[in-house]
Amino acid sequence: MQWPSWSAAGTTTPSAAPRDPLAANYNSRRAAGAARLSRVSQDPGVGSWATGTPRLRPFAAGPRKGSAAPASGEPGAVSAMLRALAGAAAPALRVLQARGSGSRAGVPAHVVDLRSDTVTRPGPAMRRAMAEAVVGDDDYGEDPTVRELQEKAAQLLGVEQTLFVPTNTMANLICVMAHCRRRGSQLLLGQECHLHVYEQGGTAQIAGVHSQPLPDLPHGTLDLAELERALARSRGNRYHPVCELVCLEDSHSSSGGRVLPLNYLRQVRHLVRTHGARIHLDGARLMNAAVAQRVSPARIVEHCDSVSLCFSKGLGAPAGAVLGGSSDFVEEAWRLRKALGGGMRQAGVLAAAALVGLADAEQVLRQDHDNARRFARGLQELASPFCSVDPRAVETNMVMVTVDGLSPVELCQRLQTVSAEEEARVGQAVRVLLFPWAERTVRAVWHRDVSACDTELALRKWGFVLQQLGH
Repeated sequence: MQWPSWSAAGTTTPSAAPRDPLAANYNSRRAAGAARLSRVSQDPGVGSWATGTPRLRPFAAGPRKGSAAPASGEPGAVSAMLRALAGAAAPALRVLQARGSGSRAGVPAHVVDLRSDTVTRPGPAMRRAMAEAVVGDDDYGEDPTVRELQEKAAQLLGVEQTLFVPTNTMANLICVMAHCRRRGSQLLLGQECHLHVYEQGGTAQIAGVHSQPLPDLPHGTLDLAELERALARSRGNRYHPVCELVCLEDSHSSSGGRVLPLNYLRQVRHLVRTHGARIHLDGARLMNAAVAQRVSPARIVEHCDSVSLCFSKGLGAPAGAVLGGSSDFVEEAWRLRKALGGGMRQAGVLAAAALVGLADAEQVLRQDHDNARRFARGLQELASPFCSVDPRAVETNMVMVTVDGLSPVELCQRLQTVSAEEEARVGQAVRVLLFPWAERTVRAVWHRDVSACDTELALRKWGFVLQQLGH
């Protein structure tokens, strides 16, 4: 499996020391923020792809036509303004993060955010690529950076064409609408899959498609016998809606990031095509599945008729997704994107971020998976009666923790609260952010903003909380 590579270059320029005594506590954060923003006008580029040179251009810091020019003697007025904004915002941001944490005044707790892989923030290379992206009107097909992303994504996924859209939710909805052209068509999918539970029922309220959920097995798969019965029922009785589509999800979020086996995908494809239906793959975290199985994404997608891929999860971009399929399918998808309000103009700014996210995907996602497994093993070694986890079930970047003796809500509250006792015993204030997932479950998600060190700190905090519960 070959993955693109990216090498970033740039220098940082620390901001001046703040005069405000309160802001002095955050000098290092101010410097980092100012350095990232100042690179927008100072750095000549971000590197090159192994398979080609990104279409980037230097950022022009001069005034726009019709706007006031910078004051005399201030050639770096734009950079100075950005640095000033970053410096002014940083203290307030740090205060807000510390508020309610229980940490000492002026010493905010270290935050390990395991709520989702959607909380990542663009790094310096991604911000530079966004600022310097060559753009055009994508609705006219004239944005070169979007075209580059779509071409690279089509190669990666092994499909004829892809289409860039704002979100993976929109990508899924467009694919359902393109496959199910008859209102009242039937869609078969797992009852806990993201498309069915977390996308506002768009297939019904917008597409007019009837969803029939099937029970999910622990691995995120569907029972093949049950699937075959549902497919046969829709074709054998004119009172039943006609099944046009089966939707799968890989990796499967509600099952804790489990990966669909390739042999299972082959069996589903045979069943579905035998009954004249098609398969759409919700591949929001497809790259995680490919890395976990050590195969190219195309090896997974080859069993499906269409696919979606999200850039704002493990790949770290702020927004964007692609859908992929045949050329005719993507042509119809373009029309549906327009109807749904998803046509964008200078979208190369977002496409550039996605290109950077793809560049180091294999390395970053493998680290995320390793950190998740390390956490699961460490939590199991704590042998607490209040929490249990099965490390064998950790296949990608998610860990499902079963909670006993207290509610998941209470556990999450304890993990994000810092006490003086913890700081005295552990030596560092740590807040671990999590969402309660189910009645007895908490889900933790690893991403590029959580390092191996952060993982150890989260384990240490978890051990402290469990020890306090036992007293």
